[in-house]
Amino acid sequence: MRELGEISFPIWGTTATVLTADADRLSVVMTAVRAQLASFDVACSRFRPDSEIERVNGSAGRWVEVLPLLVDAVEVAIRAAALTDGDVDPTVGEALIVLGYDRDFAAVLPSGPSALGARPTVGWRLVQIDRSNSRVRVPMGVRLDLGATAKALAADRAATAAAEIAGCGVLVSLGGDIAVAGAGPLHGWTIGLSDSHLDEPEPGQSVRIDAGGLATSSTTVRRWSRGGEIVHHVIDPSTGRPAREVWRTVTVAAATCVDANTASTAAIVRGEVALDWLASLGLPARLVRTDGRIERTATWPRPEVAA
Repeated sequence: MRELGEISFPIWGTTATVLTADADRLSVVMTAVRAQLASFDVACSRFRPDSEIERVNGSAGRWVEVLPLLVDAVEVAIRAAALTDGDVDPTVGEALIVLGYDRDFAAVLPSGPSALGARPTVGWRLVQIDRSNSRVRVPMGVRLDLGATAKALAADRAATAAAEIAGCGVLVSLGGDIAVAGAGPLHGWTIGLSDSHLDEPEPGQSVRIDAGGLATSSTTVRRWSRGGEIVHHVIDPSTGRPAREVWRTVTVAAATCVDANTASTAAIVRGEVALDWLASLGLPARLVRTDGRIERTATWPRPEVAA
């Protein structure tokens, strides 16, 4: 059995972890992964004034020619919105700015005045894409934020590209958005679970995957205060405010990391009805209530009960 390779590094206000099924291929894998992540940063970062998405956000309603990667990322975000009836909406950028999330999270002020001006989002249906000319247009005053899908898409693409180049199994985790590709370890990749990617896995809380993706959405990590109110980064598009907290953490397994993160984010927004919704889709999920009680759907493994 080959030794696994592993490396972690900070990126985008979170931690990236890359695992390879063959430690000897780690350097090759890292070259491919870093190239993918660099491309996504240029295309999709809301915190880079020179990024492609910020050119679109500052376009005052005009068509903007962009890199094909941003076209892909916006299409993925629109698909997520359509699949969730708008509960995962890429037009929440202005709502996040109103709340004070207008820079990399490490630099967000921990407290401040009340977040006035919150209102429902304009809506994803008004975002226009012209793939043949690699152009995107949003209405004046609308700001895209692809946080609910772009990081997951980056994990999917980085894992796939690295596995193809290295010829071995690869796992890419970007702050809880996990994608795997290629021939992994014999019994799959073991993933420990916790409320935060910064915490040690909780005892007895781990799963194994050998394909697809796993994503966790949480209200416990990116939190700050405005006007004495604790707010978080998962926005309910119907109000422009942080989603009401029924679940503090939702983890979903799906065919891709994008699909997993779309479902986990929508579950946070939907609250109690998310249980039936995830079950109806047959998606294995682990949902942790604000009081710590755990619910599971579909084939998510239950803990063994002693006889």
